[in-house]
Amino acid sequence: MAEITIKDIARECGVGVSTVSRAMNNHPDINPETRKKIMDVIERTGFIPNNSARNLKRTDAKCIAMLVKGITNPFFSKMIEIIEDEAKRKRYALVLRHVEAQEDELDVALELEKEKRLRGIVFLGGMFRHSQEKLDKLKVPFIFCAISVETFEQAGEVRFSNIAVDDCLESKKMTEYLLDLGHRRIAFITENMDETIGRSRMEGYWSAYVERGLEVPEDLICYVQEDVDHYCMENGYLTTRKLLQSGREVTAIYAAADSLAIGACRAVLEAGLRIPEDISVVGYDGMEIGEYYNPKLTTIKQPVEEMAKEAIRLLFDVIAERKEHQQIIFSAELVERESAARLQEH
Repeated sequence: MAEITIKDIARECGVGVSTVSRAMNNHPDINPETRKKIMDVIERTGFIPNNSARNLKRTDAKCIAMLVKGITNPFFSKMIEIIEDEAKRKRYALVLRHVEAQEDELDVALELEKEKRLRGIVFLGGMFRHSQEKLDKLKVPFIFCAISVETFEQAGEVRFSNIAVDDCLESKKMTEYLLDLGHRRIAFITENMDETIGRSRMEGYWSAYVERGLEVPEDLICYVQEDVDHYCMENGYLTTRKLLQSGREVTAIYAAADSLAIGACRAVLEAGLRIPEDISVVGYDGMEIGEYYNPKLTTIKQPVEEMAKEAIRLLFDVIAERKEHQQIIFSAELVERESAARLQEH
């Protein structure tokens, strides 16, 4: 028969390892009913602590992982830096793993959990479509950050935390802004993949037209090349150049990321057109480069620092069992700069 471990006790009682440790030490900061439940299971299973609960705690790994989808997107750089700094401040080791588009991030997380004896996980970027049954396979706390909120609409009971903006709603806001400026032929540049936040942003673009009773210009929905990093400036440039060479009428370009929008600007200028006099160009994310580009880029600015700080703070609170999981939606800001203008009548 396999030896009973403290993790087995925690799993059977539906609590964390630290709670079992506190119960065995008769710590006052624990619910009496929870303590009784744990001690009953310990007695029934014949579990014998390895020397002492204090020794068990000392051998517990202090390591968290961050799984990033879209690590080549410069938008994530600041978030990764903040989470890394906070982990270091808490004296935790951080495992940073880039998850490829075709990889299942949950499978990657389960493998890392075994290898590294993780205490927690941050999933950063992309979309996440897994059943609660599959999520329950993870035995450590985990936080979603900068992942589309629509992913969790059917989640039911909250057993995990999500820190995000509503990409669909904020994208709709940007499209409405361009429609209010008189634009109807608005090109939208995004990824040709379902499992990305670009999908949510396209739905916001689509709904802005539909709610106003306008026909969606489907011929202007442009997908970036898959053999190039999806959210790089080169992809924005190549996709926009192809669009302009097609001869399709377009008065504004809305890119699903600022990096794509910067690339789009170069293609517009190379074509001998002016921004925003001939074509307006806007982005999404609020990257610093947009403020220093010429013309300055109009964008949807996400509160990157606040989201990252909230994500890592909440993860450590859940690990320490100080807080329950939460769904926190931040508002983004439409920042008007110089790259968009009212459509001029010709």
